[in-house]
Amino acid sequence: MRWMWIDRVLELAPRERLVAVKNVSLAEDHLHDHFGAQTDAAGRVVRAAQPVMPGSLILEGMAQTAGILVGHAEGFREKVILAKVTRATLERDAFPGMTLRYTARLVQQSPQGASTQGVVELFDHAKPGEGYVEIGRIDMMFSHLDQNMAGAEFPEHNFVFSESFRTLLRSSGIACDF
Repeated sequence: MRWMWIDRVLELAPRERLVAVKNVSLAEDHLHDHFGAQTDAAGRVVRAAQPVMPGSLILEGMAQTAGILVGHAEGFREKVILAKVTRATLERDAFPGMTLRYTARLVQQSPQGASTQGVVELFDHAKPGEGYVEIGRIDMMFSHLDQNMAGAEFPEHNFVFSESFRTLLRSSGIACDF
C-alpha cells in the first residue's frame, strides 16, 4: 500500500489493543482539495474554510491501525483486509497542525477474521491544555483473505502488509519478521 494514514505506533498490547498517531500536515496534497468550515449552533461560521483531513481518510487511518493489530495477532501470516465498517461517527474535523490518535481494541478473533472497536481522538496543538479530545468511534470487521476466498488465487507473499508497513512497525520498535 502506498498511502499510510498513520505515522507511528505508540503502544501495542498483543491481541488486545494498538495505539497509533497521525500528524495532519499541510504538506499532504490531499488536504488542498478538501475544505471545511465550523459553525456555531445558530449556523454562523466561527472558523473560515480551511484545508481539512477528509473523514474517509480518518476512517482509513483507523482501518490501518486495527488491521495491524489483527495482523500482528497471527504474526502477519494472514492477508488481513477490511470487510465491513459496523459503526463510524466523527464529530469534529481535523485540520493541519493537529494530531489524530487512533486506539483499536480487538473484540473477537477467529481463523476467518476479527472484529475491532476504535476510538479517534484529536490533539489541537494550538490548545495544548485541552489534551486529546475524543472525536469519534469506528468499529470494524476484518477478513483473513486466504481463509475466506476458497478457490481464489492470491500471491503467496503478504501484499497487504507491504514494505511500508514493515518500515512503520520497525521505526515504532515492533519486530516484524515477515
